[in-house]
Amino acid sequence: MWRRDGRARISALLVLLIFLAGVAVTAGFYHITGATAGPQQAYQNAVSTAQPASASIPAGLGPETIADIVDKTGPAVVRIDTVTETQGSSPFNDPFFRQFFGDQFNTGPQVQRALGSGFIISSDGYILTNQHVVEGARQVKVTIVGFDKPLNAQVIGADSSLDLAVLKVDAGKPLPYLALGDTNKVRVGDWAIAIGNPDGLDHTVTVGVISAKGRPIDVQNRHYENLLQTDAAINPGNSGGPLLNLKGEVIGINTAVNADAQGIGFAIPSSTVQPVLKDLMTKGKISRPWLGVALQQVTPDVADILGLQGQEGAVVVQVVSGSPAAKAGLQKYDVILQVDGQAVKDASDLVNKIQSMKIGQQVQLQVFRRGQTLNISVVLGEKPAQ
Repeated sequence: MWRRDGRARISALLVLLIFLAGVAVTAGFYHITGATAGPQQAYQNAVSTAQPASASIPAGLGPETIADIVDKTGPAVVRIDTVTETQGSSPFNDPFFRQFFGDQFNTGPQVQRALGSGFIISSDGYILTNQHVVEGARQVKVTIVGFDKPLNAQVIGADSSLDLAVLKVDAGKPLPYLALGDTNKVRVGDWAIAIGNPDGLDHTVTVGVISAKGRPIDVQNRHYENLLQTDAAINPGNSGGPLLNLKGEVIGINTAVNADAQGIGFAIPSSTVQPVLKDLMTKGKISRPWLGVALQQVTPDVADILGLQGQEGAVVVQVVSGSPAAKAGLQKYDVILQVDGQAVKDASDLVNKIQSMKIGQQVQLQVFRRGQTLNISVVLGEKPAQ
């Protein structure tokens, strides 16, 4: 009995030793293969989870975001074609030439055709564009997606100073339209989408960012204040088209491009449009408070000549006859120092202060005149159209 039990114990012990040896060999195998296959496994893990930097997607912008916005907003963007008549500078119009040959060579007015962009702002056919797009036009036609031929458009209102115009078409059915966004919430670096008709290429889409805000620029005889700057490509024919944010809202009206540089375009911010849009649609013009003076900055030389301490204020260089300023007794070379107790930094500051007031409002001006400080009361009038 003992032998049998002993043999059984020995057999059990041998089985246990063989099992432990197998475990040791197996553990050793995995330890070895783990040491040699570690970098390979790490590489596999890396390539299966990592993405190249060039494929990264900016926050708020997905691979179909721009296309989705264009699909939604594009039908509300229109092409504007205009016909304008101008007097040519033909030598046949010279009086000396006509004295001998009469009017047989008179060529008459010259017809010019131009195009621009715009966008629908209400379902009943109101369209917003630039004033310079329709300036002087005797015929305005608007091409809208889904219509077989252009529609005749009427200029409802226009303003040269802000370069804005409102058109109206009778489409016979509700139209898609765009909403104005809040430019005050726009930040430099935000994405921007421009849609328009550059060089007649309908519904061209360009994308960029807002490069800067509050840019003042001069284009020919027009001065713009507080423009948005963008590197979204804007070319001739884009004027009047929308500059959109990623919500599909209009944050600007594309209006100008710097021809001497690349990637520098400008748009009128929607914050400029919103306060005056109702006047344009209902009155055909923008009603502005008016003082009736031409102004100049106070330079060191001007301050020295006038005997003024410091360089703040705005110098009156012309008083318009019959204007509120003339009626109140303002004179040439007066220096306006304050408006209703608020200091005037320079000529632009004075203009902005007056523009923020109302027609018919009485304001108190502090004026420096020939060494004396005067208080003059002025009732603001309505600025004439021209």
